[in-house]
Amino acid sequence: MASMASWLPFVRAAAVGWIPIAANPLPSYLQDSNFGKATTAVATTTSGGTDRVRINISGHVFETWRHVLDKFPMTLLGSDERDYFYDSTTSEYFFDRDPELFRHVLSYYRTGRVHFPRHDCVAAFDEELSFFGIHPDAVADCCLEDYRDRKLENAERQADDLDETDNGDNILAIAAAAGVELTVRERMWRAFEFPHTSTPALVFYYVTGFFIAVSVCANVIETVPCGVIPGTGKSQPCGEHYGLELFCLDTACVIIFTVEYLLRLFAAPDRCHYMTSVMSVIDVVAILPYYISLMMTDNKNLSGAFVTLRVFRVFRVFKFSRHSQGLRILGYTLKSCASELGFLLFSLTMAIVVFATIMFYTEKNEPETTFTSIPEAFWYTIVTMTTLG
Repeated sequence: MASMASWLPFVRAAAVGWIPIAANPLPSYLQDSNFGKATTAVATTTSGGTDRVRINISGHVFETWRHVLDKFPMTLLGSDERDYFYDSTTSEYFFDRDPELFRHVLSYYRTGRVHFPRHDCVAAFDEELSFFGIHPDAVADCCLEDYRDRKLENAERQADDLDETDNGDNILAIAAAAGVELTVRERMWRAFEFPHTSTPALVFYYVTGFFIAVSVCANVIETVPCGVIPGTGKSQPCGEHYGLELFCLDTACVIIFTVEYLLRLFAAPDRCHYMTSVMSVIDVVAILPYYISLMMTDNKNLSGAFVTLRVFRVFRVFKFSRHSQGLRILGYTLKSCASELGFLLFSLTMAIVVFATIMFYTEKNEPETTFTSIPEAFWYTIVTMTTLG
């Protein structure tokens, strides 16, 4: 170790060119002076025959070896196209680009990989890569996950901004300028997707939102006690005390929901795709229980099925997702994290099975135990892990 330490000063001196480490220390391709006219003007030739390239990026000068750039001939700096940016007066290449991001571009020529700057704009970074002809696949593995996440966030933000700003007027203006007349279905679909297109579309948008809120509130209020049944002393819910009024209110809400669904179905560009979409299924589940209950002549004989149908009315609250951008973002977030949530549920299920088994065999010989089987111990394990745990 002492002998190696004694050589360190000489190694450092040789690295900066103070002491030559050999009679011919440089590779042969660096001593070849036949690089063209631009090369001769740009090169800074020393006693060792080195060939350096000066690159001016908006006033910031970078220098590198020519053979470093020539390793990637499919890019701008590695091909002959760089000569278009050559300035003979200063003997350098000039680019009016971002000097802070160019150091990442130059790092690609040195290492073959691009490192993503986490604190810079991902769109500006992509523009620099595109300008210099570098494919995004060259992003290093250590930065690839952050790069993809930032691109996904940027794409979602642009999509949200497009939904807010492009209310359909631009599309209609472009179609009119091109001499294309939109059909009635296309205009209706634009009105449903972009309610701010016209005043009638905006009115219909707020009317449906109002009836969604009224329907959800009525579903809650009908379970509130509103009096006492005479002769029994039992409390009577509002759903029975004001049965006719609540039924008329529910009928009005269902009529609005049905009209909305039929109009959307008529105006949809692809009806099959629309009928199988999540929002279409929610619309059907929200209105179907009402029509099924009308066909039940005696709700008392079919009390179990009738109660089940009334439970499905709670799905009307999901219709708010058409009127709330926050709910749509939450849905997209859950969809993108489906694999992670699935792994979490799988891990939780494994822990429940393990601890429930331990509890069952631990309490098996107790005479008054409530854990008579492993499934009986599931509930106690779930409550303990998700609340007390």
